[in-house]
Amino acid sequence: MKKYRVSLNEKIDLDEWDADDTSGFKGNKEKAEKYIASLTEELDCLQDKFYADSRFKLLIVLQGMDTSGKDGVIRHVFEGVDPLGVRVASFKVPTKEEFSHDYLWRIHKQVPGNGEIVIFNRSHYEDVLVVRVHNLVPQEKWSLRYEQINQFEKMLYEEGTTIIKFLLHISKDEQRQRLLDRRNDPTKQWKFNVDDLKERELWQEYKKAYEIMLEKTSTEWAPWYIVPANHKWYRNLVIGEVIIDTLQSLGLEYPKPVEDIKSIEII
Repeated sequence: MKKYRVSLNEKIDLDEWDADDTSGFKGNKEKAEKYIASLTEELDCLQDKFYADSRFKLLIVLQGMDTSGKDGVIRHVFEGVDPLGVRVASFKVPTKEEFSHDYLWRIHKQVPGNGEIVIFNRSHYEDVLVVRVHNLVPQEKWSLRYEQINQFEKMLYEEGTTIIKFLLHISKDEQRQRLLDRRNDPTKQWKFNVDDLKERELWQEYKKAYEIMLEKTSTEWAPWYIVPANHKWYRNLVIGEVIIDTLQSLGLEYPKPVEDIKSIEII
């Protein structure tokens, strides 16, 4: 999965990243789904140990164009995980109170504590994406935010937070098909939003904003992964494996009892 990681100072052209890629599993969906089931079991075990160990914090950031599958990742990759130690934070349009503070204020309140995994469904990166595309603040302000975000994430890292960030990369054609599915399927129509079509008209502007974001904010302490997301099963496989590799690298341990509990009689 290392090939999906954005290198430091790498120039990014998303047209050169194949959103349809399934090369890691040679397009064998049936075989991959069995493997994903084993990943789910492994993630459940690792999360249990992560929570018990309580020395570490894990922040997972999900970003992507509309319909790229952020909700699907949360639902499927974490379907077997104990919710006790996992929390999802979603970031919509800022409230009046949030607007009265700096743009990172609402973000900092949601970062993980010891033993906790927090998933950001959208994130502080909206403030260099939507804000940039729609000119919501002057350029001289949002252009400073890349380095501010890097320093914010470095502070979290130095305080013990492991950060991994995923861009769910879909093609414009695939987005069109998913929007059609939402329009036509009665079970999905509640997700359909006409405003998504307005955002789709700004595809190239968003593409450029994502490319600059990836170039400026993929760091040693908080790397970005560009995940091929046209195939939902492969998207979930890539993200699941990266998370598992990250957790395995931490050297997790179950805490040892403070006394010899084997000698305690239970009546």
